[in-house]
Amino acid sequence: MIEMTLREIAEIVGGTLHDVPDPAVTVTGAVEFDSRRINSGDLFLALPGARVDGHDYAAGAVAAGAVAVLAARPVGVPAVVVSPAGQQADGGSAYVLAHDTDGSAAAVLAALAKLARASVDRLAASGELTVVGVTGSSGKTSTKDLLAQVLAPLGTVVAPPESFNNELGFPWTALRADAGTRFLVLELSARGPGHIKALTEIAPPSIAVVLNVGTAHLGEFGSRAAIAQAKGELVEALAPSGVAVLNADDPNVAAMATRTVGRVVTAGQSESADVRALDVQLDESARARFTLRANGSEVPVHLSVHGEHQVANALSAAAVALECGADLETVARSLSSARAASKHRMDVRTRPDGVTVVNDSYNANPDSVRAALKALVTMARAGAHGGPGGKRRSWAVLGEMAELGADSVVEHDRIGRLAVRLDVDRLIVVGTGRPSHALHQGAVMEGSWGEESILVPDIAAALEVLDEELAADDVVLVKASNSVGLWAVAEHLAPGIAAPGAGTEGSEVPPVDTEAGR
Repeated sequence: MIEMTLREIAEIVGGTLHDVPDPAVTVTGAVEFDSRRINSGDLFLALPGARVDGHDYAAGAVAAGAVAVLAARPVGVPAVVVSPAGQQADGGSAYVLAHDTDGSAAAVLAALAKLARASVDRLAASGELTVVGVTGSSGKTSTKDLLAQVLAPLGTVVAPPESFNNELGFPWTALRADAGTRFLVLELSARGPGHIKALTEIAPPSIAVVLNVGTAHLGEFGSRAAIAQAKGELVEALAPSGVAVLNADDPNVAAMATRTVGRVVTAGQSESADVRALDVQLDESARARFTLRANGSEVPVHLSVHGEHQVANALSAAAVALECGADLETVARSLSSARAASKHRMDVRTRPDGVTVVNDSYNANPDSVRAALKALVTMARAGAHGGPGGKRRSWAVLGEMAELGADSVVEHDRIGRLAVRLDVDRLIVVGTGRPSHALHQGAVMEGSWGEESILVPDIAAALEVLDEELAADDVVLVKASNSVGLWAVAEHLAPGIAAPGAGTEGSEVPPVDTEAGR
């Protein structure tokens, strides 16, 4: 965050100062919503959440070094106080949180958004900051991680940890940028129309990347066309000097070219793509090799991240880096060395006994599950350790894909059938709801016999099967929506894969892309 006085902050957010002896005192650190992470010079964000209220931890945050608190009521320590905004009756605003009973959280988040916009505007006015926004039904976080590593040779990059991509995580990340930041990479999520537009008003993009339009959050949007309309809000936010990077292989994304006044650059495997991948092949660990073509030149790339779906993510990252001044050879080297940086996303670990665990348990939708299953069978077909020893036994431990609405049962049935068609050896479906039953039943109806597919009620039951039957050199994919908690399976099978943080004091630390808290 750029340095600001408490007086400036109050003016920006429309708040009043309480218990502030000197309004000229400067916030020199970051804005932080977790009272346990406060450092000297920070501004503490007091948010009410599902279990605790950040206002109750304001005094502790100041004692730990915070200059002041951004709050919805006086807290007995230096604070910038904004009046509760009042919760909308229909809950339609992107700023209204599920556990906000009196508008306090909405007021604090609105203030946070104003503060982030002021900071970004000041940095952008210097001409040194490029804001890159990334959205899509899947692949946002993986692409964000690739972008951070591909842009790093060109200057200092600020990018969100994990999936900080909503009305809390987005401005929180934007406020991480300071005078030394060259690139601000931001991830944008949506659960309804207008959400992405609201985020772009916090940090207007210089470059807008749209990866794909799939079926994630289909329950909220109702149709793929509605999802495309929402994702396109990102390119609509570009100024004429901006650049839209669009997936040439996705017709719903390519059509967004008509919705922007910015210049359009396409990326994909299509012949028409400006930044293109040719001769894509997968190695024994499902890592893609391909020839990267752009601006009339070609270079080889061998990705270190797993799954053929990463090719599209890499092409979008390459297109952005080239637009920012990188040369093709540097882009290829950066892509080839880039690693997965966020937890529980195609995190591949191999145990001493040769068992490979693919932990892709952070989230799931039909498109991402299909991609993960294809990566699983590629690894299994390569044989043990990539050698000629024959096919390894493949396991898919799958849980529910959330937020699919009326299509949920059908989509789960399709995934079960796909697992059989791909010749996955063992399928463990975890859950008791209709979607889980549909997934298992789809496998059975497609031709699964005996115990190739089994339905278990919970994680403990899944682990019991795995502990008894998993053998050396097997390959195990673990994937479900984050709410299912299947990361616990991966952690059990390959100790050292960390679970998501769960706070017990201070303002809450939720998965920032799914619910608001501290």
